[in-house]
Amino acid sequence: MRSRMTDLRYKEVINIIDGSRYGYVGDAELDLVSGRICSLIVPGQARLFGLLGRFEEYVFSWECIKRIGEDTILVECQDHQATRLPREKRKWF
Repeated sequence: MRSRMTDLRYKEVINIIDGSRYGYVGDAELDLVSGRICSLIVPGQARLFGLLGRFEEYVFSWECIKRIGEDTILVECQDHQATRLPREKRKWF
C-alpha cells in the first residue's frame, strides 16, 4: 500500500492499550539522510475554541506505531512514551 504524506493528515491516532484517541496527524519528523519517518506529531486539543491556544502536542516515535490503516493509525505506547511538547507561541508583532 502506498500513501502520501498529505494522506496522513486524515488519519486518527488511537492507542491500542487503552483506546485513547489523540487526534489527527498534523506533522511528521523525517530523517533526510535515510529517507525514513522518525515520528508523527499530533497537535494538542484547542483551549476554549482555539482562542487560548492549544495544549501540548504529542510526538509518537516510529517504534510506537503498530499499524497504519485507511482511516486510523494504531500506536502502542504508555502515556509516558508519547512525548508531549509545548506548542510554540506565535508572535503577532
